[in-house]
Amino acid sequence: MIKVENLSMLFSTEEVQTKALNEVTFEIGKGEFVAIMGPSGCGKSTLLNILGTLDTPTSGSYLFEGKRVDKMNENQLTALRKGSIGFIFQSFNLIDELTVYENIELPLVYLNIKPAERNRRVKEVLEKVNMLHRANHLPQQLSGGQQQRVAIARAVVTNARLLLADEPTGNLDSTNGVEVMELLSTLNKQGTTIIIVTHSQRDAAYAHRIIRLLDGKIIAENRNRPMESDTKIEIL
Repeated sequence: MIKVENLSMLFSTEEVQTKALNEVTFEIGKGEFVAIMGPSGCGKSTLLNILGTLDTPTSGSYLFEGKRVDKMNENQLTALRKGSIGFIFQSFNLIDELTVYENIELPLVYLNIKPAERNRRVKEVLEKVNMLHRANHLPQQLSGGQQQRVAIARAVVTNARLLLADEPTGNLDSTNGVEVMELLSTLNKQGTTIIIVTHSQRDAAYAHRIIRLLDGKIIAENRNRPMESDTKIEIL
């Protein structure tokens, strides 16, 4: 699904140049669950932003399903983001003035999906994350774990093939963190390709593979036996 070769990212100011990524090369297959790890400032989030087409690399190539993303114009990148890639952030990024239902529906509005189909998809994904009973609540009426479930629902309601998560449990306690990772694991087993950036060894244990970065370079790649948890979350 993803192939990057010699990917580099240079940030420049008048005084200094910083190489956030330094000739990074790897592939991620369809249906994989990959964790990207490393100390703060090693380039993890920069790499995730490039994979999500939010940033453009200084050099190197990025192929998504065989297409050169680094050569796309802004309209093509926007179309790719809307139709193929879902994002989950540490801070949830829900809109406070919208209900749970409306937050999840919003990406479908941008895609010009008809109301009846929007309603079907939103209810379906709310059932998947066990939040249908909270559809008419506002984000501030939910716990952190519930808000992250809504954020995940919003990310997958477009039938995104790739899910990118930046520290998805960073603002959660351990119990809610495990529930969120179980939910991501279940979505992965249903076919969604998932890439997470994390400092958490516990979260990384759910991945099939761990890519470790240091100073913008890949220093190790390890195959993982994904965690099998006792926590069961029903996903219809």
